[in-house]
Amino acid sequence: KLCHIHLNPEYVVKNMTTKTLLQEKSSIRIIFWICIAEILTMQGVFTFSSMLPFFLTEWKLDSVDAGWISGIYYGSYMISVMILVSLTDWIDVKKIYITGVLITLVSCVGFALFVEGFWSAMMFRILGGIGLAGTYMPGLKALTDRLSGTSRIRATSFYTASFGAGTALSFLIGGSILEWFPWETAFWFAGLCSLLALLIVAIVLENRPNNVGERSGLRSLDFRPVLRNKNAMGWIACYSTHNYELFAFRSWIVVYLTFALSGVSGGFNIQPSVIVFFGVLLSMTSSIIGNELSMRYGRTRTVVAIMCVSAVLAVVIGNSIGNSTPLLIILVLVYGCFITADSASITTGAIESSAEDNLGVTMAVHSSIGFIGSFLGPIGFGMVLNSFGGHNSSEAWLWAFSSTGFVLIIGPLILLFLQNLSNKK
Repeated sequence: KLCHIHLNPEYVVKNMTTKTLLQEKSSIRIIFWICIAEILTMQGVFTFSSMLPFFLTEWKLDSVDAGWISGIYYGSYMISVMILVSLTDWIDVKKIYITGVLITLVSCVGFALFVEGFWSAMMFRILGGIGLAGTYMPGLKALTDRLSGTSRIRATSFYTASFGAGTALSFLIGGSILEWFPWETAFWFAGLCSLLALLIVAIVLENRPNNVGERSGLRSLDFRPVLRNKNAMGWIACYSTHNYELFAFRSWIVVYLTFALSGVSGGFNIQPSVIVFFGVLLSMTSSIIGNELSMRYGRTRTVVAIMCVSAVLAVVIGNSIGNSTPLLIILVLVYGCFITADSASITTGAIESSAEDNLGVTMAVHSSIGFIGSFLGPIGFGMVLNSFGGHNSSEAWLWAFSSTGFVLIIGPLILLFLQNLSNKK
């Protein structure tokens, strides 16, 4: 009798269409809420940078001290992400994410309650970096585990763009709160956002232990397959110099604009953190556009072109002090867009270069080595500033931005070299 079962083609097509629509709806739901959680957990990341001109005076910091407080956040991220993201190949990513959000919550509340100067700020910034390591890349891993095909690629660009949205709000809220309330209020707000993110992740992400068979936690910490993968390491090198530029820029841009706009006569009064807010919002779009361009014209060609233009713009920005306010703002906004235009493309390049069973480890190495640049960027920028006269010297800003452009170019050169070696094999 089974041989005579009649399958209605229209019913089959309709059933398959319904199933596809449900899968798409589920994918959109996960992408949306994980991106919202990412924005919320980002609120404490750039709060210090948005208030840096205030802290330079309040705590009597020099450029090197300020660079260390900014950079140590990414230094602790760099160390802890290697372990935390690698373990997502072994244990449920939801547990790691919730742990990261809790640490982020403690770092924000602790900064508001206990920080009084350089050393106490360093301690809670270190905690914040660990919290970011437990949320940023694990959040991306949660998406890539649940998606496939073009939706997986585009989810990466939307997720990295949500990093930009969180950055924008962190700058805006930090700078705005300082005008009306004590500086601690911004960190209390960031702590509340972390609590909301915790609730979202607990509800949206189902408990889903990774299916890795006999794989052990120690094997999850074996980085050798990634280090031998020349294609992946080329993208990781690009990510490192990209982060050097990105976090040097975002750590110091409020101070730069405060100095540059203070010497402009006949201009209009605008808060630097508001400029940065709109700049970061624009950069979200540029990251998505950059990823779409790389899908159309080739990832390597697009990334190399964007990074070369960005290096040139770094020198232009450093030499722009004294220009009119509108021109200066336009240049900063354009430069910010080029800084982030390669972000999603670089991360996608590393993911696509990875074997499926080593994806978590690849993302861990990608984040850890990549954030060496994030750690060194604010510090290196501050050291160059100090060497040429400090943050109140036009010449110092020229050399600091120019040095950033020089470091940036190293990434695409390494990428092309390693891809050439890989192709010869």
